[in-house]
Amino acid sequence: MAATRPPRRPQFYYTTAALPCPYLAGRIERKLVTELAGGDAESLHDRLSHAGFRRSHNIAYAPVCPGCASCIPIRLNTALFQPDRTQRRILRANAAVDAFEVPARATTEQFALFQRYQAARHGDGDMADMGFYDYRAMVEDTPIETMMVEFRDEDDTLVACCLTDRLSDGLSAVYSFYDPTRPKLSYGTLVVLWLVMRARELGLARLYLGYWVPESRKMAYKARFRSAEVLLGGVWRPIAEAGALAGQVPAAAATEA
Repeated sequence: MAATRPPRRPQFYYTTAALPCPYLAGRIERKLVTELAGGDAESLHDRLSHAGFRRSHNIAYAPVCPGCASCIPIRLNTALFQPDRTQRRILRANAAVDAFEVPARATTEQFALFQRYQAARHGDGDMADMGFYDYRAMVEDTPIETMMVEFRDEDDTLVACCLTDRLSDGLSAVYSFYDPTRPKLSYGTLVVLWLVMRARELGLARLYLGYWVPESRKMAYKARFRSAEVLLGGVWRPIAEAGALAGQVPAAAATEA
């Protein structure tokens, strides 16, 4: 008698309550969320990431905001990526900074940097009130392959971190933070540049960067990375092509610096 496969556990999706949008004043945010759990958490996370979802803890989410589609999933094609003039300058300026892939374990050193970053850049946001145990949950509560990338200067001072997921086709930058007192060193850009080059070294085709919000100053910078692709209408397209279709890409994003 042939063995029968056990029934597959149903995947439930929920819509969150309406909250003020963290990116655009006067707008409302709602999310579609689902749990990442069980033996198929990795493959589910893969599929959902390809469909524009993001991960937080053991939850995958995507925006389903009423009357708004400003959050656009964005990723980089690692094979086609080339830094522009400004990004090459940032790499030179940070030549003494080394990156270390470490287990996804929260440390007090990371948390101190996280607090300084939140106070300087997002003082009015929900994350500014996070305590160490909240931070530890953000880093360690994960059902999939995750690491922390630590960036240290020549004095071994921690200057930036990025919580990073591993996908079948790429890396996913879950959350990054950095020393806000040295803005000229552009640590945020450095993190992305290192990740896209690291993904290419690993033979991975994509670096997932979350959501591009053209109308938000804090999120618009993602369009400046060459080889960017955005998800529109269920199809990943080069950002310049998508801009021609949607009229949303700043001219600078489609031209070389």
